Amino acid sequence: MLNILSIFIGLIALILAIPAFIPLLGWANWIIIPIAIVGLALGAMSSSNAGRNLNIVVIAIGVVRLMLGGGLI
Repeated sequence: MLNILSIFIGLIALILAIPAFIPLLGWANWIIIPIAIVGLALGAMSSSNAGRNLNIVVIAIGVVRLMLGGGLI
């Protein structure tokens, strides 16, 4: 059950991360990354790895986007 919840949170964060690639919307990653961290914590508590891995990918995408934009844009 925790894995399903983690996957759901990861998919929501991934969907929210897509518009954050638009210039001047990179600040949204500051909201998306903590959401994915919550999903990562839930995925770490489950017995399966799918939710945890999805949230790791979403966090990595958000961090790379923040690094490319200088942390703000």
